[in-house]
Amino acid sequence: MLDLRKFDTLGHFQIDWLNARHHFSFGHYFDRERTSVGPLRVWNDDEIQPGRGFDPHPHRDMEIITYVRQGAITHKDSLGNEGRTEAGDVQVMSAGTGITHSEFNREDDLTRIFQIWIIPRTTGRPPRWESREFPKSLKDGALTPLASGEEHVEGAMWIDQDATLYAGVMAAGTNLTQVLKPGRQAYLVPARGSLKVNGTELSARDGLVIRDVTELTLEASEETEVLLADLPGGELQ
Repeated sequence: MLDLRKFDTLGHFQIDWLNARHHFSFGHYFDRERTSVGPLRVWNDDEIQPGRGFDPHPHRDMEIITYVRQGAITHKDSLGNEGRTEAGDVQVMSAGTGITHSEFNREDDLTRIFQIWIIPRTTGRPPRWESREFPKSLKDGALTPLASGEEHVEGAMWIDQDATLYAGVMAAGTNLTQVLKPGRQAYLVPARGSLKVNGTELSARDGLVIRDVTELTLEASEETEVLLADLPGGELQ
C-alpha cells in the first residue's frame, strides 16, 4: 500500500517568524487518519526567519532528529551542548529523562528544516545530543543511513528505536532500489525535486506512507533530495 500525502494537504501553522507544515497531527492540527506511522510521531516542515527560532522548551522520552535543508540551525540545551548544524547535515537529541533546548536561525537568510520525532523503545534514558556532517551524494548507489537503532546499520547516529532514517541526493534520470524487510513500513519525503516510487509520482515535500511492500524502486525525474524512514511494523494510523 502506498498512501500519497500531497504537500498542500498537510497541516499548516504560520506566525511572523515560522511557517510550518505538519505531516502528522501536531499542535492545533489534528487529523485522526494522520497521527503516526509506527513509532514515527512527528514530521514537521519548518521555515524559520533570520534571527528567530524556538525559545527554550522541555521534552521527555522522544528521539528528535533535525535535518537541515537550507541555511543552518543553532542548538543550545540544558546539558551545556551548543552547536551549529548546516544544510544537509543532521542533529539527534534524545530527550530521555528530560532536556530543555532552543533552536535558532542565527543566519542572515531563511532556514528550512525537517523536525522528525520518533517514540523510543524505552523510557528514562539519560538525555543526549549529537550533530554530524553527512555526505550529500549516494554511496554505491544507495541512500545513506543518518540515524538508526537497528543493530545491522553501521555509521549512523544512534537512536533508541528499531528504525533508520536514510537520505541521499539522486541525479536526474537515475534510479535506485530500497529493500524493506517483511513486516516493515516506511515514510518517504523528497526535500526537493521530484521522483516516482513504484510508479507513484511525488513532488517536493510530499509524503508517502509505505506498507506491505518489500522492494521500492525510486526514479528521479530531476535532481532529488530524498529522505526515507524505515520503521517497525504495527498499526498504521
